[in-house]
Amino acid sequence: MKRSGDSEGEKRRKRRKLLQELGDQKIPFLGPSDQGFQQLWDSSYSGLVLRRSCSLPAELHGQVQAALLTLRSKGCLLRDLVRIRDRDVFTAVSRALLGEPGHTYRYLDTRLFAIPWHSEDTEVKGQNCCDADLRAACKALWELNTFFCSDVSQLKEGDRLTQCAKAEVAEAKQGKEGDTESKHSEDSKNSEGGDSESRQSEEGDTESKHSEEWDIESKHSEEGCSGSKQEGEWETESKHSSEEGESSQVKPGDTSAAAGPEQSEGKFPGWSPKAGGGDTSTEPVGLGAHGKPVAQLKHTLSDYYIDEKKEQASGQGCSQPSPPQVCTGPVKFNVTLLNYMDPAAMSQLKEEPYYGMGKMAVGWHHDENLITHSPVAVYSYSCYDDKGESGEGGSGEKTCWRIGLKVAWDIHTPGLMLPLESGDCYYMRDDLNSTHQHCVLAGDTARFSSTHRVAECSSGTLTYIQSRCQEALSNLHTDPETGSHSLLTLLPTTLQHCEEIHNEVEFEWLRQYWFQGQRYTRFCSWWTRPMEQLEKDWRLMETMTMLFLATVEEEGRAGEGRREMAETLLSALTDRHQQRQTWRDRCHSSLAQTLPPEEAPVDRPFWGVDDPNMPLPFDLSEIINRVESLLWRM
Repeated sequence: MKRSGDSEGEKRRKRRKLLQELGDQKIPFLGPSDQGFQQLWDSSYSGLVLRRSCSLPAELHGQVQAALLTLRSKGCLLRDLVRIRDRDVFTAVSRALLGEPGHTYRYLDTRLFAIPWHSEDTEVKGQNCCDADLRAACKALWELNTFFCSDVSQLKEGDRLTQCAKAEVAEAKQGKEGDTESKHSEDSKNSEGGDSESRQSEEGDTESKHSEEWDIESKHSEEGCSGSKQEGEWETESKHSSEEGESSQVKPGDTSAAAGPEQSEGKFPGWSPKAGGGDTSTEPVGLGAHGKPVAQLKHTLSDYYIDEKKEQASGQGCSQPSPPQVCTGPVKFNVTLLNYMDPAAMSQLKEEPYYGMGKMAVGWHHDENLITHSPVAVYSYSCYDDKGESGEGGSGEKTCWRIGLKVAWDIHTPGLMLPLESGDCYYMRDDLNSTHQHCVLAGDTARFSSTHRVAECSSGTLTYIQSRCQEALSNLHTDPETGSHSLLTLLPTTLQHCEEIHNEVEFEWLRQYWFQGQRYTRFCSWWTRPMEQLEKDWRLMETMTMLFLATVEEEGRAGEGRREMAETLLSALTDRHQQRQTWRDRCHSSLAQTLPPEEAPVDRPFWGVDDPNMPLPFDLSEIINRVESLLWRM
């Protein structure tokens, strides 16, 4: 959904007002060693389930970790060049998409093309598209996917933790890590004490800059390609995904102290609450003694949220979407987004800005483009290097990776921080992904994650786009003797439908593929032939556009019908011309030029290069002028 400049300006003003009310105050969060942690988990984060590493089959761990290292060693994990606020940026994490054959996953104006699972013997089926090592790696991740599908479906209401007998061994270690988190929170507050004033500047320039940086970081979502939206576009996923827009500038601070008044003793197995937390009162958690109570701030934010919902309901500037699919029946994850990040290779990692949880690898976000209420399953693997040496143990204490969760649009409920050991898995079930946001907090070692999801693929599979091509080409007749082409019907609605499909094929598939999808052909050639056929179909649609133009320019055609056809053609060509220019700019941007040749974007599709029988390229701007001139004369 696009919004007007006035609407975006009003949103900025409302955000700045809330930030001024928050001032230097902080929002509390609880870790495993904090009193009330388990009750908070049960009451406010009930959709989160942790499966400890030792509760998974050892053989599965070995296969999955070897597979991740294989993909890394082959160079299959690449940073994406995504589109944010009309400019390209590289993702902070390297990634690849695996999944059902012919599936894709779209985020931030970027379509990822899945390397197939290879769950069957592809050589028998005549689809030997990659080497044996890569096939084995893909099949191992399919085995993990199968395990997740079964395991998530068997969880019962109230399940929070799949524990194992070895959990007690981790008690002292995790308690110590919880204390360390409190120290990090204090350090974070002290180190950023001057940020609040600049963020609340009257002009809001600094606030806007930080907002953009954090928005970008959240969009590089390791755990799902964030559903967090650009400023002014937060509401496009769901009513809850709009919530990040307001809270993204909250001052980080010492949260362990602020989390004092809790409701009951934590019951998390394997971890002990901090000593001295005897208060079991049920008063709401506040922001501290120096500022306005959270309840008042929440009221302010609620007013803002009501305005957001009204604006969304108005449907301003967008067509009405079809009702979203809802996940029912057995879980079937159709893709996994693999991510890799080595904090040591990053020039800098931003502090978590709202709670003081520590350094962020991935900012706050919802996972986007999923079937409504579908679960997400994540496997986490930490290692020192490409040889797969475990991040556990070693000399000195290592900071573990953690996930943070918060209730979206809520500064009243404390956040939740959950440490992850290498091999741990967690599930986000029910509506947790849509009503909450999560972030990934960096540890000291490199980390892989395999994030399994039920992607919304109603318009994102090869089968879908092939059927769309057939719809459009059904209006093209080819003479079997001469090979000449003609249009079967000249109904404006049919012609418009064909041109819409034409644009979809070019900009949602071909240019997406040649911009980044083709990078993976050196590892797996599965998409090569389908995309070649798709380009042939696109060229036929280009021919249909020229036939459409010739019909419009026929002098003897009736006036009203001719005008309607000309207006339909002009609309389609104007949109196509603008999008082609955008893609050309992206392909030749300064960032794109920094990529090695095998990863560089290609400005394709185009005419008359590898097929001498195709017509020469035609200038869309010149044709648009012809159609506009024709309409002017009518």
